[in-house]
Amino acid sequence: MRDPRPHLGEPLALDLLNTNWMSDGRVQDLLVDVSGLQCWLDTNGLAERCVADEKMRVALVRTRDAVLRVLADGAVDQLNAVLEHGRIRRRLTEGGPRDEADVAEPEWLPGWLAAEDLLRMLAASPDRIKQCAHEHCVLWFYDTSKNGTRRWHSMTTCGNRAKAARHYAAAKRD
Repeated sequence: MRDPRPHLGEPLALDLLNTNWMSDGRVQDLLVDVSGLQCWLDTNGLAERCVADEKMRVALVRTRDAVLRVLADGAVDQLNAVLEHGRIRRRLTEGGPRDEADVAEPEWLPGWLAAEDLLRMLAASPDRIKQCAHEHCVLWFYDTSKNGTRRWHSMTTCGNRAKAARHYAAAKRD
């Protein structure tokens, strides 16, 4: 299955949020079934480590809700519950020090990795985690612009729509 979402390539936690997107005025959900989960795993390079099934889909939807609650409301309990399913194990290998995810229940691995990714972003630059400013967009992005003032998940879609709407409103007033 080709990933149908309009915006890809964000860090794992934000890409998980972006499994919900708007199309034709309605919210679409990639994680509505196991084939959508498989698509998400493929897109994020996790398919070799994870076997998509209904238990994993449910765990990932719970993680998506937890990530959203942290970013929208500052509520941390659900995310902490996800993080309880795993830990980082540090090891010394022949190649040097290595950190590995240690998640006992395989269905929680993708969600745990996304929750851990959110912690990394919150520690590094929480102000760079943003939701698209377009009023009809639900997508999220990590602002990598030099001055941190990016407003749209994509200038070619939502940014241009906002500019066109402002232009139309100005022309209508004249």
